[in-house]
Amino acid sequence: MAAGLGAVVDAVRSHGTAVAQAPPGSGKTTLVPPALAVALGGRVLVTQPRRIAARAAARRLAELVGEPVGSTAGYTVRDDRRVGPATRVEVVTTGVLLRRLQRDPELPGVAAVVLDEVHERHLDGDLALALLVDVRAHLRPDLALVAMSATVEAARTAAVLGAAGGPAPVVTVPGALHPVEEVWAPPPPRVVALDERGVTAGFLDHVAATAVLACSGATGDVLVFVPGAAEVDAVVDRVRARAGDGGAAVDVRPLHGRLSVADQDLALRPGPRRRVVVATAVAESSLTVPGVRVVVDGGLERRPRTDHARGLAGLVTVGVSRAGADQRAGRAGREGPGVVHRCWTPGEHARRPAHPEPEIRTADLVGFLLEAACWGAPRAAGLALLDEPPAGAVAAAEAVLHGIGAVDAAGVVTDRGRAVAEVPADSRVARALLDAVGELGPRRAAEVAALLSDEVRAPDGDLVAALRSLRRGGPAAASWRRRAEGLQRAVRARTSSTIGAVIGTGGPPGPGAAATGTPVPGTSVPGTSVPGTSVPGTSVPGTSV
Repeated sequence: MAAGLGAVVDAVRSHGTAVAQAPPGSGKTTLVPPALAVALGGRVLVTQPRRIAARAAARRLAELVGEPVGSTAGYTVRDDRRVGPATRVEVVTTGVLLRRLQRDPELPGVAAVVLDEVHERHLDGDLALALLVDVRAHLRPDLALVAMSATVEAARTAAVLGAAGGPAPVVTVPGALHPVEEVWAPPPPRVVALDERGVTAGFLDHVAATAVLACSGATGDVLVFVPGAAEVDAVVDRVRARAGDGGAAVDVRPLHGRLSVADQDLALRPGPRRRVVVATAVAESSLTVPGVRVVVDGGLERRPRTDHARGLAGLVTVGVSRAGADQRAGRAGREGPGVVHRCWTPGEHARRPAHPEPEIRTADLVGFLLEAACWGAPRAAGLALLDEPPAGAVAAAEAVLHGIGAVDAAGVVTDRGRAVAEVPADSRVARALLDAVGELGPRRAAEVAALLSDEVRAPDGDLVAALRSLRRGGPAAASWRRRAEGLQRAVRARTSSTIGAVIGTGGPPGPGAAATGTPVPGTSVPGTSVPGTSVPGTSVPGTSV
C-alpha cells in the first residue's frame, strides 16, 4: 500500500475525492488516514461498520505512533469516546458519522472523511456516502472524500463519489499478501448447513472438527467464521471439547459484537499458547486478529431481509459471497503464507454471487427513510445512492413512518419523527419506548425496548418471562443490559427538550422540514434497523415486570 499512498494523496489534492482499492492486509486503514491528515491539515474521520473494528483500528494507529489511544489517534462509538484536542485521526462507526452530519452537516474542523469497507453495502454506509456527496456539493466543496475497500465496485463507487464533477480517480494498489493455500472441506454427504430452523448441529460439528484438524496442520493461530453469536458459542464449546482447552495446546476464544470490550480484547490479543478464535463477520474486514495463519470458513453470514407483505423484518442466514469469502481468506495471508479451509464445494462457490446483495434492496427501510427525511430528502429523493431503493419497500416503510406519526403524507419529517430519530433504536421500538416512559418509567421502558432491539429469544413468546430471565443474568444479559442503559440515557437526555415537547403533549405531529435537498441539521440518526417488531405505534403495556 505504501507504494500507492502517494497516488491516493495526489488524487485527493487534485480532485478532492478518490477511490482506493487494495487487498486485505495492505494497510489501507492505518496508512491512508494519517497521510491525509499530514497533507490536508485538520481532523480526518475514518468510518468503520462496527464498533469493535473502530476501537481496534484506533488502537492500532496509536500503537504505530507509540501513543495512547485518544492522543493523535482516537475513536468514537456509541456510548464510548476516546479523543482529545490533539487527535488528528478519529475512527468512528458509520452511525456516529450520520448523527454528526444530521446535527451539523458542515463537519467543522474536519478536513477529510475516509469511508472504509464500502464493499459491505450496509444501509448506513450507502446513506453516509450519499449525504457526504450532498455536503460536498452544497456546503463544503473543500471536504475531501475517500472510499476504500479490498473488493469495492470501483467504477460505480467513483461515479457516485465524483457526482457532477465526473468520476473520482480510482487508485488500485497491487496485492502484497502472502500466498494462501485453498483447501475445500465440505461436510459429509448427509450433513446440510441449513434447514428450516437455521444452522444445523451437524454442520457446526463439522466446522469444529475442521478447526481442530487445521490445528494439526499449518502453524499459526486459527480464525473460524460462523454466522452469528449463537453459532460462535456452539463452535467454541465443540472445539474446546475436542481440543481439551484449559490443559492442551490451544486457547479457544469467541469474538462477536455482543461480548464485552474486555472479552473482545482478549480474543484480539495474542497469548502464550496457540489460539482458535471463533468469530462472526466482525473479523471479515478492517479488523486484524494478530497471529492468524489459518482460516476455517463456514461460508455463512447473516443478512437483513424484509417481508413487506407482512411488515416483518429480520436477519436470515445465507451463503457468503465470493468477495466476502476472499476477504475472509485474506486474513490468513497477512503475516506469512497461510491456508483457508472452506466448508463447501468448488461447485457451490462458483454459483455464489460475486458481491453481497446491497442492503438497500433487501432490508427494512423504515430507519433509512426517516434519516433521509430528517436530512430534508423525503423518500430519499435526489440523494446520490449507489442503488435506488425498491419502490415497494419505500411505500411499505413510509406507511409505517406515517402510522407512527414520523412523517406526513408527503414523506416530510414531523416533530414527532425528529423525536423518534433521536433515540438510537428501530423507529417502531423508539416510538413505543417514548410512549411507555410516562407509564413505566425510563428504566423499565428502556429494558423492554432493549429486549425487543436485541432479538432476545422469548420462550413461547413470553416477553415478561424473558425480561425476568435477563434480570437474573445469563449469556445474553450483559449485552441486553448495556443496550437498556444506553436507551435509558438517550431518553433521559432528551426528555426535557424535543421528546418531552412532542411526545408528552399527545397532540398531532408538528410540521417537519421542507421537502428540499438541503441538509437539515439539529437531529440525530437512529441506529441500524432492528428486526423483530411489526406493530408500529403501539405503547408498551404496563405489565408487572
